[in-house]
Amino acid sequence: MPRTRRAAGTTDPDPVLQQFGRRLRQLRAEREWSQEHLAECAGLDRSYVSSLERGEQDPRLRTIRKLAQALGRPPGELLAS
Repeated sequence: MPRTRRAAGTTDPDPVLQQFGRRLRQLRAEREWSQEHLAECAGLDRSYVSSLERGEQDPRLRTIRKLAQALGRPPGELLAS
């Protein structure tokens, strides 16, 4: 359940997705990579990486694996707080 519904069709961000996004951004920034570079290395679209970092998307396990491989880290490190 990625988001909680509020009145008038708006949603509250999921704290788990926001934490994932912060961790993804941190690992990318440690390498001084752009979102575009990470996306290219992981075989993803740059706008998708951006939405993951903002906590707007709920990534599939395959996506987490692709990102982890691109970053040279085990997938669990993307889920660590």
